[in-house]
Formats: sequence, structure tokens, C-alpha cells
Amino acid sequence: MSVLLFGVSHRSAPVEVLERLAVSDHDRPKLVDALLSSRAISEAMLVSTCNRVEIYAVVDAFHPALEAVGAVLGDHSGMTVTEMTRHAYVRYSEAAVEHLFTVAAGLDSLVVGEQQILGQIRNAYLDADANQSTGRVMHELAQQALRVGKRVHTETGIDRAGASVVSVALHRAQAVLSGSEGTEATSGLRSAVVVGAGAMGGLATAQLAREGVRDLVVVNRTVANAEHLAGNIAANHGIAVRGAGLDELPAAMAVADVVVTCTGSVGTVVSVGEVHSALAARTDGRPLVICDLGLPRNVDPAAGRLPGVHVVDIEGLRGDAETQAAENDTNAARSIVAAELADYLTHQRQAEVTPTVAALRQRAADVVEAEILRLETRLPGLDDPQRDEVAKTVRRVVDKLLHAPTVRVKQLASTPNGDHYAEALRELFELRPGAAESVSAPEMGDAGRTEQ
Repeated sequence: MSVLLFGVSHRSAPVEVLERLAVSDHDRPKLVDALLSSRAISEAMLVSTCNRVEIYAVVDAFHPALEAVGAVLGDHSGMTVTEMTRHAYVRYSEAAVEHLFTVAAGLDSLVVGEQQILGQIRNAYLDADANQSTGRVMHELAQQALRVGKRVHTETGIDRAGASVVSVALHRAQAVLSGSEGTEATSGLRSAVVVGAGAMGGLATAQLAREGVRDLVVVNRTVANAEHLAGNIAANHGIAVRGAGLDELPAAMAVADVVVTCTGSVGTVVSVGEVHSALAARTDGRPLVICDLGLPRNVDPAAGRLPGVHVVDIEGLRGDAETQAAENDTNAARSIVAAELADYLTHQRQAEVTPTVAALRQRAADVVEAEILRLETRLPGLDDPQRDEVAKTVRRVVDKLLHAPTVRVKQLASTPNGDHYAEALRELFELRPGAAESVSAPEMGDAGRTEQ
């Protein structure tokens, strides 16, 4: 069994493509179930964030599994396979594992070193586990990826600045406000609206509190959730925060310096009409900065064309200087990823050869028992102590003969193409086909190393 990755991210696709492929928390179990309906896929995990959609699947054949993934995502997004692969990347076997470790380390993030991806991977795994779509391979892979991320953030300074997509977007908003009003006293954020009370909404409200916002409104479709988040922020940061429903959004925007939208809703949450109404109600002519961090986008794109409105979105944050980390920190993080990848592959290769070793020892034990029974038939006069001593001697001889090859094959299994040694054992000792199937993996071939 090998791991297949099919993904799109901010590095490979425009926001329009990410929007079409985005998977909400509500739809994730349905897509995973559809993946598992393929005979080629035995385990699956789907990671969907504001700047990436990635499917990790445990498969027994590359091409059938890739076709199944393409069909499921095509049905979900309405895109053809050709349209998707134009912007997608495919990884197989070791390359898929390395990519997940790199993502968990924050090295592939829009803001290099951000920590939110760890929580997103953890939630993706927990959802998959709750949906019973994980097994030994996906469990070990996800846990190792989380370990990699924790090591990177503990042992390097890659997140020293504490940057995130939210913080970078808010700093961009501050620059807009400062440039328009031109004085240091008004360069900071005073009031804000956050649309969305989920994980990203919690991150945004906490960041706004740290930025010095004193008046904050959390708007959400479910008012109780908005009030719950508002209460937590008010208690932890000592600022004025209240929760509200979507019907209060235009009035809240009318007095805000910045609006941050970060819901997982499909379709527009903030209409151009609502933005226009908020502008009309402003009495001081201040610009309105909207940070649209949702995927799909939460704000009608036409709102950005209104006079006095500045929209900061995922597309606009690409290449921002604040999204980069120091070179020595990224190099240290990559070294950790490489070391953890080597350890993971060693463990997996050794685990794969274990059934073959067990089958060999069982074959030897069966031969010993058969020969002892034959000996009892030929020498019925042996007493019990003699029979036991003969049996112990034969078993010791067999164990000593098998010790060196079984230890060595486990060592060799951790090397590239180490499965060939297990295959040789199966061939030489005519081990059961069932044992062979449990340890063999499909050849990667050229397709497994291809990135679209």
C-alpha cells in the first residue's frame, strides 16, 4: 500500500480554481465516503483550508486511485479532469509523505511558518478518523506529520514573528488606513467587524485585540456562536466585543475601520449592496478596508470596485514580504523534515517486511513439527525427555539458521528498494501468497514522480 496525494494550493492555482474545489466541513465526509467507494482506495484524508485543497489516500494502485480522486473532485467542483490537472500537483509514495511533512512544518504556507496549518491537519485527521476512513497507514502518517510540525515550531525560529494570514492581511489594512489618513495617531485600527465565528474567526478576533482594536463586533449566521466567541475575547483581552447576526452587518460596517470575513459558506456573504450602504452611512469619508480570507470568497468581488473600498484577499497576499521567513530558519525546518521523513520511511519499510519474516518463521515451525511427528513414528521407543530434547535441538538449529537472514532482511528493508529482499525471501521459501500481498507495494513508475 502507498500514499497518493492530489492537491491544489496558492502555489499552483488562482483563487477562482481554489474556490471551485474548496470543500466545506459539511461536505468533507461525503467526499471521503465517495473516495472510499473505489476499490483502489482503502484510507483517505482531506485537508481544505483558505489556500489549499489536498486529498491524501492510501492506495494499492496508482492510476485507478488517481482516476477515482479525479472523478470525485470533478463531481464536487464541476470541473473536468483536464481543468483540474492544469493547476494540480500529484505526489506518490515517498514524495506524498514528504509533501505532507513540508505542509505541516509551515514551509508550503502562504505565510511561511504559520502555525494554523497544524490545527487544520489535526482537524482533517480527526474528521477522517470519526468517519472511519483511516487505518494504520493514515494514522501513522498524520501523527508523524503533526510531530514534524511541532518539532519545527519548537526547535526553529520559523514562527518567531508570529505571522499568519490574518496578521499579514491586517498589517496591509493598517497601511491602507495610515496612508489615507496620514497621521500616526490614526494609523492603528480602532474598530473592526469579524464575519465568521469558527476557528479562523477566533484567530482574527484575537489578532485584532492584539493590534489594539477597542471596539469589535463578531457577526455570524448563528448569533449564539458569535456571542460565545465575543464573550471569550472580551474576557481574555478586556475590550468591548459583542456578537450579532448577519442582519446587523451593514450597520456594523458603517462604523468599522476594517472588516474581516472568514466563513466557510458557499456563495456571497457580504454583498456589494451591503458595502455600498455601509459607505453611505459613514460621515467622515474614511475608507473601508475588507480582508476577505474566506474560501470560497465571502465578499462580492464588485465591492472592491466601489470608491473608498479596499479589498485585501488571498490573491493579493501572494508574494508579500511579510509572508517570508528567515533563510536560516527555513533551512533548519527543511533539515527536520528530511530527518523525520527518513525515520518514517525506515519504520514503514521495516513494518512492511514483518509479515514476510513472520511467514518464514511459521513455515520453519511447520516443518519442524512435521519432522518431529515423523521421528515419533519411526522411533516409537523414545521416552518423553528424549523426545523433548530432540525437539529443542531441532528448533535451536532452525532458529540459528533463520536469525541472520531475518535480522538482515529487516535492516535491508529500510534501504531504497528494500522490498526486493522480502520478495526474494517469499520466492525462495515459497511463502503463502497472502503474506506476499500484505507487504508488496505498487511500483511508483514515472507517473508517481510527476507534478502537473
